[in-house]
Amino acid sequence: MRDAVTGYANLELRCQFPERKPMLAYAITCTADTSTPSDGRPSGLSKVWDALEAAPGPAVLVIKYVGPDRWRSCFVGDMFCTALQKYGVAGVATDGAIRDRGGIQRKTQDFQVFSAGLVVSHGHSAFLDFNVAVSVCGLTIAPGDLLHGDESGLVSIPLDIAERVGAQAQAVQEAERQYFDFLDGDAFNFAGLRQRMGGH
Repeated sequence: MRDAVTGYANLELRCQFPERKPMLAYAITCTADTSTPSDGRPSGLSKVWDALEAAPGPAVLVIKYVGPDRWRSCFVGDMFCTALQKYGVAGVATDGAIRDRGGIQRKTQDFQVFSAGLVVSHGHSAFLDFNVAVSVCGLTIAPGDLLHGDESGLVSIPLDIAERVGAQAQAVQEAERQYFDFLDGDAFNFAGLRQRMGGH
């Protein structure tokens, strides 16, 4: 069992569409750069399409920034995200930035985006290495990892427990329902609260 302080991204990674349903998809990983001045490198976009065609779905494209200035990086906009969704991709997760947030919201349906922020220009895009382990905002992601993302952030689900997560989530929801019923009910008392919260 992994430690409770691992397996999830830090607060820098923001869900750009918290109103949309949660994402559950398998990671396609890559590294990329958009802030190096143009040096004739190919964009590598054909490698993106190749990786998507070869991978089982649903997929989430995970992009790790490896250039000189992450604060000026920008990997996807409305055109790219719309094309990704046509390929069956459920979302994008990157420690870099995105652009055209409003356009992505209008032109995609239930497509999730997790990024460190927004930057107006796409710079010079170069997708480099694929199917490599990456670290995105404190979360280590390997190719094929199962990722769940919602308004609270991004977490990896170990494949060996994936089939049990649904039942466990229902158990947690039931425990939380009982907790809030206790808080709202006539039987509320501080001794009961301390017991439920684990206080001593």
